[in-house]
Amino acid sequence: MRIQKKTDKGKQMKYMYTYARHEDEAQLCDMELRSLFGNNSTISGKVIESTEGRAISINRSPFFKRKLTTVLETSSLSELEALLPVYDLEGDSFKVAYTDGDESFTYEEQRQLERTVGASLIGQADMREPRRRLGLMRFQGQWLFGPCEDNEALWLKHQRKPQNYSTALPTRAARALVNIAAGPNPAGKTMIDPCCGMGTVLIEALSMNINIEGMDMNPLAAKGARINLAHYGYPNVVQLGDMRLLTGKYDTAIVDLPYNLCSVLEGDEQLEMLRAIKRIAEKAVIITTENIDQQLKLAHFELKDYGELRKASFTRYISVVE
Repeated sequence: MRIQKKTDKGKQMKYMYTYARHEDEAQLCDMELRSLFGNNSTISGKVIESTEGRAISINRSPFFKRKLTTVLETSSLSELEALLPVYDLEGDSFKVAYTDGDESFTYEEQRQLERTVGASLIGQADMREPRRRLGLMRFQGQWLFGPCEDNEALWLKHQRKPQNYSTALPTRAARALVNIAAGPNPAGKTMIDPCCGMGTVLIEALSMNINIEGMDMNPLAAKGARINLAHYGYPNVVQLGDMRLLTGKYDTAIVDLPYNLCSVLEGDEQLEMLRAIKRIAEKAVIITTENIDQQLKLAHFELKDYGELRKASFTRYISVVE
């Protein structure tokens, strides 16, 4: 029998995440997972096991569905049942939710598993408004049990911005891009979106308490971004100006290079902007509507990760560079 308890010293906590994505977003999702968890996590199907004990907020990723913090782990269900009576609920009501790991159970089997576990706990079950939500999962031959949380999909409300335009980044994609840029521990980092448009990236970053500034040389875009920020109660972090004139230093930049349906940046102008990004940021996530590998090399960037985001016949190319 193998047991992990939250109060045991010297043991790493195990965090299990389930996630879901559309096929068109698969590469973006994979990039985000690599940024948040690195190579020290186990991905099986639609489940991620954080093997470093790295705890990521369930609300950070737009792809996360549920997080289970494992406090008990056994090889058999009967062993788990034997341990559950001493699990301290501190008088709180509870609800048990089964989540598919790498083994699937029917709906009725899942409900029976929830009832079995719930019956072994000492406390009052409450299916409507429990004080505690507890999770159960079968993963890699083990039964996992502990507190669970569901993603609140906070980014969804940001889709209803008062100011928008058709070629803006989707809100879901913007949140993932912020996570790709910020990594697992954004505290203390500085970020800039020097082509911020209507502020989609700014809003997602600020909603995760990430320190970010915005800039745009289009007065209408800058005004729209400020309106959108104010609508959600965020401070004005936007300045009007040309990113090529920036002199500050930032840890990361997210740059959706300007384009519209009628024109794209000329090669020289694009290269000039890339060199400006290289000058001001240690790391950058650059979004384009065409492959710019050659331009990135000319700007002396080193490509660290790459992916594509497709929507119908439209493709965005995402380059993570340093």
